[in-house]
Amino acid sequence: MFALIDCNAFYCSCERVYRPELEGVPVVVLSNNDGCVIARTREAKRLGIPMGAPYFQWRDRLHEWGVVCFSSNYELYGQMSARVMTTLEGLYPRIEIYSIDEAFADLAGLSGDMVALGHQARERVLRWTGIPVGVGIGPTKTLAKLANWAAKTWGRSGGVIDLRDPARRDKLLTITEVGEVWGVGRRLTARLETLGIKTAWDLARYDPASLRRQFSVVLEKTARELRGIACLELEEATPPRQVICSSKMFGSRLREIAPVREAVVAYVTKAAEKLRAQQSLAGGLQVAIRTGMHDPEQPRYANAVDCPLPYPTDDTRVLAAAAIRGLDAIYRPGYAYSKAEVLLQDLRQRGEFTADLFAQAPRPGADRLMAVVDHINAREGRGAVRLGRIPAAPVWAMKREMMSKRYTSRWDELMIVD
Repeated sequence: MFALIDCNAFYCSCERVYRPELEGVPVVVLSNNDGCVIARTREAKRLGIPMGAPYFQWRDRLHEWGVVCFSSNYELYGQMSARVMTTLEGLYPRIEIYSIDEAFADLAGLSGDMVALGHQARERVLRWTGIPVGVGIGPTKTLAKLANWAAKTWGRSGGVIDLRDPARRDKLLTITEVGEVWGVGRRLTARLETLGIKTAWDLARYDPASLRRQFSVVLEKTARELRGIACLELEEATPPRQVICSSKMFGSRLREIAPVREAVVAYVTKAAEKLRAQQSLAGGLQVAIRTGMHDPEQPRYANAVDCPLPYPTDDTRVLAAAAIRGLDAIYRPGYAYSKAEVLLQDLRQRGEFTADLFAQAPRPGADRLMAVVDHINAREGRGAVRLGRIPAAPVWAMKREMMSKRYTSRWDELMIVD
């Protein structure tokens, strides 16, 4: 038995926690460089603002309708997510953090009214963090996900729906479009509709073996889970990533190599922090750059290169030096670059490789140095200690003109109460 706890319009809810006067006001959060809408409150949805709406096209209408817009504040959202997950860990014996705003909980062995426990979770998370959540309960993870969608869609549910009753489960399946099922996207929906599969009920009743032959074992498991047959287990420990990517669009087009180098080093620094957090070493590194691809009047260029490393490492200095060498090899003057990407690959844990007898030895004390840097940055804020190539106020920084304060992670941005 599973419960899925999902935060409502999470990014927008985080903004409202520190701006309570926005309760009942339409709010949207924009993507990197204030590109498009990626989160909407219920009030914004009622105005017909679609997900992915380009901000430059909708700017005037949003202003006219009184919609409050925010740039993405990932530091704030990450901290608020940690608070929500810590609260849930105090309610359930086992949880799986599925995403920044979702967690599965294992209800097996718990006694009492599961619906009442769901309402208790909603009330505690709201009281302790200020974030509203919905709770879906079901005998499989897919049904719990579907129950959560229904709980957030129909207000009369009180934010909690329980699908343990087969009759109630089947009723929901018959009225739910197949596109609302977990893992069924738009392309797959179109293919399923050609087979007459238009609702979740149709998918649950379709022959699983045929689904496996025509589509994949994943869709077969989804259909079985809709029938109440558990195929997916709770994953308490997140397995180490096999690759780590750090990539962002520049805040403005870059025509000189110097700021591109700064951006690449900054992206390497972020990727190396993630690498050390999962206690892995990188055996390979790839750097990629490209121009904008949608302006027919601008020349286009894109390239990537694998950068050899002297040994598997998590040392930011070694990784940055390799990335710069790779960038210098693929950079071409005369272009307006819009994006860079750093990919750490061939990841392995310490002790999972045999060192090359003739390879260069790692720098003495590198592990201790990186640990100290991570400790200081965790305490004082990311970038408090950084490589000298990264400026404090880079020209390529992501455009976030409407970003709220980082109330939970910056001393100089704490709330002031008069």
